[in-house]
Order: sequence, then C-alpha cells, then structure tokens
Amino acid sequence: MKMLRNMLLFARGLPKTLVFNLRYFPLRTAIRLPVLVSHRVWLSRLGGEIRLADARTGAVRIGFGDIGIFDRQRSRTIWQVTGKVDFRGRARINHGCKISVTGTLVVGDDVTIVAESSIVAQRHVQIGDRTLISWDVLIMDSDMHPLYDAGGRLVNGPVPVFIGDAVWIGCRSLVLKGVEIADGVVVAAATTLTRSVTSPKVVAGGHPARVLRENVSWSPEGIAEDGTR
Repeated sequence: MKMLRNMLLFARGLPKTLVFNLRYFPLRTAIRLPVLVSHRVWLSRLGGEIRLADARTGAVRIGFGDIGIFDRQRSRTIWQVTGKVDFRGRARINHGCKISVTGTLVVGDDVTIVAESSIVAQRHVQIGDRTLISWDVLIMDSDMHPLYDAGGRLVNGPVPVFIGDAVWIGCRSLVLKGVEIADGVVVAAATTLTRSVTSPKVVAGGHPARVLRENVSWSPEGIAEDGTR
C-alpha cells in the first residue's frame, strides 16, 4: 500500500520534477531526475543555480514526507531561489518547507528537514552532513528589513549561519544570523539561538539559549526518510 502511494505521488509530481531538473541541469543529468519534486511544491522562483554532488535518481527530494500533526494534503512547499544552492549529497526537504535563497545555501550529505520549516539565505547558510532539522524551525541569516544609522550606513546586514555535522535542531526553534553551531549539538525544542554554540556535543536550549548538558550524542536510527520515527 505504501509503495503504491509513493508511486502515485511520484507520478503526480512528474511534471514539476521534469521542469525543475530541465531548468537546472544539462540534459544528460536532468534525465536521471536527481531531484524529485512533489506536486505540492510551489516553484515560486526557479532561478539561480544548483550544484549536485550526487546525481542519482532521487538523491534530493522536495515536498514529500508525512508528519501526522500537519495536513500534508494542504501543506505546500515553496521553492524561491535566485541564488546558489549546493547539495553535497542526499537531502530531504519535506512537505511545507520554505526555501528562499538570494545568496548561497549549502546542504550537506544525508540532511533531513522534516516539515514546515523555513530557511532564508540572503548571504550564506550552511548545513553540515547528517543533520536533522525538525518541524517548524526558522533559520535566517538576515533581519529582512535594513536599518541605517544617522550617517545612512547599513547597520544590520546579513551575516552567515553555519550549522555543523550531526546537529539535531528541535521543533519550533529559531536560528538567527551570525550563529554557528558546532558538530553534534542538540538544540532543544523552541530554542532561540542568537549566539553561537561553540562546544560540540552539548544540548543547548532556552531564550536565549544556554548549554543544558554536555558530552551527549544522538542517533538518527529509527528516523524514516520522511522524518518520522
């Protein structure tokens, strides 16, 4: 039953999948369909460029997945890209996620963005390998609206965000510009990160975030491709 449903979803998304791949890749690569796109994805801006480290069929999947607390039938993923996106391996950007890139977005290998999360990359956002971003997370390297001092100088320009390898960002967390997250960090649910977490393998949480526990590790075992356990 699940296999039949997946085949149906692939068939429904085939027109957008073809448009996406033919837009970004040379024909020899595009016909492999390295990026699978769900019919629920709104291709708002198909600009910029994409780099792929893995050109196998379905290495990158956009708009799929199933999280029970969200209505995936009405949950629309948004792809709004005029900058550069660098996929360095397999990636899952699941249903309801919003990707807005005018700068550069780097996505490591074996990355899952579960559902309803948003990434705004006006300058540079980088996500390391084997990282899990839970649902309803917002990552942004910009304040969105410029502020100027009395001399007319911009005082709040975008600042890059760097997320390390094997990071787990809990649901409804907020990662703001200039933040760096060390390898193996677990960000507790509903955390606001305004400053970097420089120590690896810690749990950080709170408003603003502080280290809650040290020397921890987490396992992605039991997490399906759609982000569910």
